[in-house]
Amino acid sequence: MRVILAEVRGFCAGVQRAIDIVEIALKKYGSPIYVRHEIVHNRHVVDRLRAKGVRFVEELSEVPPGSVTIFSAHGVSPTVKQEAKARGLQVIDATCPLVLRVHNDGAYYASQGREVILIGHAGHPEVEGTLGWLKGKGRLVSTVDQVATLQVTDPDRLAYVTQTTLSVDDTRGIIKALQGRFPSIVGPDTKEICYATQNRQHAVAELAELVDLVLVVGAKNSSNSNRLVEIPEARGVPTYLVEEPAALRPEWLEGVKSVGITAGASAPDDLVQGLIDLLREYGMTELTTLPGVREDLHFKLPPQLAS
Repeated sequence: MRVILAEVRGFCAGVQRAIDIVEIALKKYGSPIYVRHEIVHNRHVVDRLRAKGVRFVEELSEVPPGSVTIFSAHGVSPTVKQEAKARGLQVIDATCPLVLRVHNDGAYYASQGREVILIGHAGHPEVEGTLGWLKGKGRLVSTVDQVATLQVTDPDRLAYVTQTTLSVDDTRGIIKALQGRFPSIVGPDTKEICYATQNRQHAVAELAELVDLVLVVGAKNSSNSNRLVEIPEARGVPTYLVEEPAALRPEWLEGVKSVGITAGASAPDDLVQGLIDLLREYGMTELTTLPGVREDLHFKLPPQLAS
């Protein structure tokens, strides 16, 4: 059995920065450190940090006044920031800079008096945070079909922004539908779409052309990991989301001569290596890497932690 590993996989710059922020904050301030929501969508990452003294909460009301509190990579709304200030929390913001860019774009469009269409998935923490920056003028759209029934106040005063864990390919159809129905709508350049999302999706699409089966290392609640599963499936290639090596089922490999492996942007690489080790036990005879673009982007730490 031959295994092909996507070179472009796993932690993106925003996720790595968020994890680094928590680790450095622990060393600087000691435990407990409080984090609102999961710092990133991966149970293994969260469990490892929890074991070091990090306490994950859903609401700021669970955090003792004055405590060191970190906002997750997904970002928060202005209301959450105001609540943290009112409670006297020592806030460190681990919001991905690319998410912050979406917040700024959305707030700018809203300040122009435009109604802002957010293309994204309902219930995702990033979407909830971004909607808060749209000053009550945000509308969420998840599918092309929803565009057809969308009711707006003024068709000539519209803008759109997108969830970062969606790629250009994910949003292209929805943007085209919006532009077709509302010709005056404005939005950011497609270059502002998250580079990591796009790179990982292109890589898994290439993998799907080369293998009989694709395994995606990632969490069930990870938007970008689930999308990595959908892309090979749409091409007729059996694909499974694997949260950890032990989740691999031997029957998936029956009759399979080639396997492709990738990982979502919040999946640690040791899980990928563990999966490879397990595949060796199941008869892997060759391991190669699918070349991809080199990601060398690094984001600065917040001023409280920079040294």
